[in-house]
Amino acid sequence: MKISYYPGCTLKTKARNLDRAAVASLETLGVEVQEIERWNCCGAVHSLTADDLIHQVGPVRNLIRAKEQGADKLVTLCSMCYNTLARANQIMKNDTVKRDTINRFMDEEIDYAGEVEVVHYLTYLQEVIGWQKIKDQVKIPLTDLKVAPYYGCTLQRPAEVGIEPFGSYALMTGLLDALGATVMNFTAADKCCGSYQVLGVPAGENKAAAAIVNLAADAGIEALATSCPLCEYNLGKQQGQMIAKGNITAHVPTYYFTQLLAVALGLDTENCHFELNDPTSAELLQSKKCLAAA
Repeated sequence: MKISYYPGCTLKTKARNLDRAAVASLETLGVEVQEIERWNCCGAVHSLTADDLIHQVGPVRNLIRAKEQGADKLVTLCSMCYNTLARANQIMKNDTVKRDTINRFMDEEIDYAGEVEVVHYLTYLQEVIGWQKIKDQVKIPLTDLKVAPYYGCTLQRPAEVGIEPFGSYALMTGLLDALGATVMNFTAADKCCGSYQVLGVPAGENKAAAAIVNLAADAGIEALATSCPLCEYNLGKQQGQMIAKGNITAHVPTYYFTQLLAVALGLDTENCHFELNDPTSAELLQSKKCLAAA
């Protein structure tokens, strides 16, 4: 099998731990990953201004790259990249006036009308690989790891592009179950982590993320799994600072779900880049003997 893949900017830099674990895992599962050529930033945030079509050029150009490659599906990982690409694709599929304007603006590109389906990595795992095949290839079950899915804002919103219905976490739950983890119910799984406020509003920094971490700790959750680099930054990399400020009292390590997949498949931990996580993330897996084969 072969898939066309859009990594996005952050996955090549500060979120290499999301990207490398994902690509290595798919290759282990028998999938050839073909990164689209000449991709560019998707824009990160979908513009909510009705006539702001210039912000759709970035994501649409990536979809054109996939079409040029002969792909009918484009798989992506980052929650915000998925949201931005999928929403731009909806415009190109359903709004003939905007589609015509964008295509005429990009006069050096081939015309695009939504021919490529934007697919999140979790959806691809379920629909193409299947949980049973993944379970069959697990070499190091995540036994006794009490982990909760954390979706954040953009994986389910808006409903027309959400990877599953609002309030449902079946996709990540199915994967974590297949990996042998104990999946915990988490009432804050879809709450905002604070997004960019951690940079733009210093007075409110960490408060939203700290509330989520405290709820997880109070529920007996040992770890959170996410798909969003911004969520991982706010919830994970900021925990040392949160403890120093007294906003949280205990660490709840965070992982990209792809890191947990790679660990369970027995891949070398070099693929997981745990040095980019808070140190407690690797320490917890080590304590559960999940890194024994690395």
